Amino acid sequence: MLQAGFWGFVGGAALLIGAAAGIWLPTSKRVIGWVMAFGSGVLVSALTFELTREAYDRAGGVATVLGLVAGSVVFFVGDWLVDNHGGNRRKSPNGPQPGAAGTALALGALLDGIPESAAIGVSTIGGGGVGIAVVAAVFLSNIPESLSSSAGMRSAGHSAPRIFRLWVAVTVASTIAAALGYVLLDGASPAVVATIQAFAAGAILTMLADTMVPEAVEHAGRLVGLLTVLGFTAAFLLSMA
Repeated sequence: MLQAGFWGFVGGAALLIGAAAGIWLPTSKRVIGWVMAFGSGVLVSALTFELTREAYDRAGGVATVLGLVAGSVVFFVGDWLVDNHGGNRRKSPNGPQPGAAGTALALGALLDGIPESAAIGVSTIGGGGVGIAVVAAVFLSNIPESLSSSAGMRSAGHSAPRIFRLWVAVTVASTIAAALGYVLLDGASPAVVATIQAFAAGAILTMLADTMVPEAVEHAGRLVGLLTVLGFTAAFLLSMA
């Protein structure tokens, strides 16, 4: 449990790095889009080879498909609810919609981060050590997520301490989610573990398609495809090492 929680903290700590950069460093929206595109490619690789493939190897196609669909639906519904309460465009460097509630932004950040952290916890099950590729993917994708969102919230008038407190809270929640992913599933049947792995993969993929990639395309243009492939390639090579 401690190992899972530690690596969940490592992945979540990237949110604080990105938040600090978004609040206090002058970063162009185009550069933010480039970093988001690279991070998206990294996550696609991790959810493909470290989550979905392992889920299939553990329990076959039925558990994998059920997990993927369930994760996608749950994230979609949660994202829809958050968006309708002012949390849409939460990853945009242009800022959330005027008057967006801090609660909605916080819930949106949690919704985006929990599946990734749970995936870290699940990767430690079985005594083989943490999935380094998963941790690296979460770390590298969390920086552009919080960087873009923090820059946007700052431009929308939110104070720096308030923004940073939000990401501290999400980092703590990510640590707990990783630990719980291990505690609740250690000793569970392969079908259950596989379903949860696929669930996390489905939620992450839906998050990428709904929030990160559209924002990256809006601000970085045609280079997004190339940078996404570069991120995918880097994470793939790491998972094969």
